[in-house]
Amino acid sequence: MLLLQFITVLFFLFLGMRIGGIGVGFAGGAGVVVLCALGATPGELPMLVMVFIMVVIVAISAMQQAGGIDYLVQLTERVLRRYPRLLVVTAPLSTWLLTMMASTGQVSFACMPVIVGVAKDHHLRPTRALALSVVASLLGIVASPISAAVIFFSGILEQTQLGWGYIDLITVMIPATFMALMCTSLFYLCWDRLRNSDKLDTRTLCNKKISHHESSPFAKRSVLIFVTGLIVILCYAIFSSPRVGIISEPVLNSGEARITVMLAVAMAIVMLCRVNVHTIPDSSVFKTGMTSCICILGVAWLGTTFMNSNRIFIQDIVASYFTDSVVLLALIIMLVSCFLYSQAASTKILFPMALSMGIAPAALIACFPATASLFILPNYPTLLAAVTLDDTGSTQLGRRIIDHPFFVPGLLATLLSMLFSLWLAVLIHP
Repeated sequence: MLLLQFITVLFFLFLGMRIGGIGVGFAGGAGVVVLCALGATPGELPMLVMVFIMVVIVAISAMQQAGGIDYLVQLTERVLRRYPRLLVVTAPLSTWLLTMMASTGQVSFACMPVIVGVAKDHHLRPTRALALSVVASLLGIVASPISAAVIFFSGILEQTQLGWGYIDLITVMIPATFMALMCTSLFYLCWDRLRNSDKLDTRTLCNKKISHHESSPFAKRSVLIFVTGLIVILCYAIFSSPRVGIISEPVLNSGEARITVMLAVAMAIVMLCRVNVHTIPDSSVFKTGMTSCICILGVAWLGTTFMNSNRIFIQDIVASYFTDSVVLLALIIMLVSCFLYSQAASTKILFPMALSMGIAPAALIACFPATASLFILPNYPTLLAAVTLDDTGSTQLGRRIIDHPFFVPGLLATLLSMLFSLWLAVLIHP
């Protein structure tokens, strides 16, 4: 029966990939029905993860309607154009920072035309900068203080009562992913220049220009309100943590505080930036975010249903392999993440089970960047967008699935992130 249930999970994951988009969630829900018919018990619904995504997406959508996203992209363009020869370094760091602030890779879509435009203006191939920017947006999720994956993972870490919590997690993830991106970007900057492969053939240039839109008069204000909300969330988490203990008996736990602050941020942007609240559901960020919620609902529920129904077998048979080899666990996380299309979903499915198997929190934190491996298969939205938006034709997918320009840079940055995470985790909790 276990084998039949496993085949069912794989079938509906494959079916969701074939349908694409929100259909991934539809297929996951249908798979739960079949698993239950095969004797499985429905797993826990990922409602908390979905609520976190929803409130953050609402706040970001309000900021987008106020012009805040366009304003951030304009600031990014100024930095990229000021140092065009360092585009391979500045482009991924910009998308990493924006994604970390917004907790969604949606912002990277807006940056890609800017990256291509700057590269073309200075006769540089945009391929490497685009590839690293896609990877940076994925690593930005595991470093974001308000991403669903980070919030959920920190929550189950706190439940272990082993001294690990929200502050410890972001203290490791932010510098680890930053250092990994810096090392990877600088390596490729030197590598491409030594091989003289960073130049763009002038015959591939076209006259298409980037269109500039005037900033909304409330764009800066909306960004300021959103950043203030992030600071409030971080400060509350620090002050209410058992280690600091400034707020000994908090009225709101850290999860409730994040939800209410993000809703308050959305309200403040609507009121102080004159945003028509009825236009928020029409924003691209809102549509993408709500699609992600449905996908996580279906896929994560499918995964937890299979895992919980076979928990005893997995713990007795499989646990020994994972505890003896953290590398194998990281490999499993990478493969699952690239099939699920969601870092939050893979975190929800795999990490509680890994902790229950007795895997040390430090080892699991070191494996957390592996959830950013959505670049492995050439069908992730930001990856496909980078190929489409590069009108020079220099960024192309290969013919053998993983022979695309995103694979090796992504693998290098992810592996370095895991190594730096392990090092920092040991430093924090020796």
